[in-house]
Amino acid sequence: MAKTEIALDTELVVEVMVLSGIGNPRDAIEAVVRDYVARGHRTETRTGGVDTRLREIDGKPRIEEG
Repeated sequence: MAKTEIALDTELVVEVMVLSGIGNPRDAIEAVVRDYVARGHRTETRTGGVDTRLREIDGKPRIEEG
């Protein structure tokens, strides 16, 4: 699986860690993201609505011009 590095506000990460009860910042954020994705899948299953355009992801890095 590909890895992505991002920067997040420290207070946000600490709050996620406290609310989730997970002591490792990376694990806490990963748990929240996985829960969010799973919730989306459950909603799609219940409503039957899936916008396939949202699932099409261009994995190539985009070069900012300007």
